[in-house]
Amino acid sequence: MDVIWKGVLGGLVTALIVLASKRGNILPGILPLAPTFGIIALLAVGAKADMDGFRQACLAGLRTIPAYLVFLGTAWALSRFLDYRLAILGAVAAWLVAALAIFLGPRMV
Repeated sequence: MDVIWKGVLGGLVTALIVLASKRGNILPGILPLAPTFGIIALLAVGAKADMDGFRQACLAGLRTIPAYLVFLGTAWALSRFLDYRLAILGAVAAWLVAALAIFLGPRMV
């Protein structure tokens, strides 16, 4: 049942973003800042009643912020030259590189 509620929450935020996009461009860009997936992740980890694991998940989430900024910056930059779908694809690739560097980079040093 927990999975269903988490899916409903993610679906509601997705629907809000699509509806907001019909009224303008700013709100759909702001709505992803709502910590929907962070809430889902923390609920899943917190349900295990392991507070150290919960705090570890919080710190891991904090470490993803630079990768998210790379994603948005790349999408913005590529949109000047490419179709929005290709800009998103390129931004996802840049996000993946940034995320791998953030999480795997310290292990390689």
